[in-house]
Amino acid sequence: MLAFAPINGAAGAAYHVVTGLADLIAPLAGTTATAAAIVLFTMLVRLLISPLSWAQIRGQQRQATLAPKLRELQERHRNDPARLRTELATVYREAGTTPLSGCLPALLQAPFFFVMYRLFTTSTINGEGNSLLAERLLGVPLGQHFADGLGGGAGLVFLALFAALAALAWLTSRRMRRAAVPADGPAAAISRVLPLLPFTVLIAAAVMPLAAGLYLVTTTAWTALEQGVLRRFVVVPAG
Repeated sequence: MLAFAPINGAAGAAYHVVTGLADLIAPLAGTTATAAAIVLFTMLVRLLISPLSWAQIRGQQRQATLAPKLRELQERHRNDPARLRTELATVYREAGTTPLSGCLPALLQAPFFFVMYRLFTTSTINGEGNSLLAERLLGVPLGQHFADGLGGGAGLVFLALFAALAALAWLTSRRMRRAAVPADGPAAAISRVLPLLPFTVLIAAAVMPLAAGLYLVTTTAWTALEQGVLRRFVVVPAG
């Protein structure tokens, strides 16, 4: 499913980036150099899309300032769903935001995640042997899946991975619930589901190779830190 030209080409480029980073930090990281390179690769990806994160925070803050007005509209038109939808749409349009603003950064990361999956599930990259499959983290192959077994230290590694992802998912979900604003119609249903989405990383980590799990941990931790920092400095102009 993932073996098509765009992903293959991107996987080839990512392969050179990851191996290059691993070679660069090998004197310091030793046998964990490739795992550390995956973390650095993920950070580079997040830096690349950081302007979108600023836009995401601005959108979320605009939504927060609209919350009192949206609640007032819901109370006023609670018996007239059609009028309520129209009024809510007008408010969002005038504010330059939507109930689902902020999803773009997460969507843009999907291709990088698929590339990481490709890197550690295929024996060849651009027709050459994939040396990354031989790399390990604490003795566990980076291409190993949770279902492959938990012997040889894999149990502890995957336990730490799932524990970190669960904690980060809980923090992210709590932040999303606190930032939620009133919505109506399909947007309301989506708004109720969105706080549950952070926990899907646990499912992904259970079926993806360990390397992809490292990507998930790093990008989720980056998001949590980024949200905390940017909210202190991004100010939405009044009106």
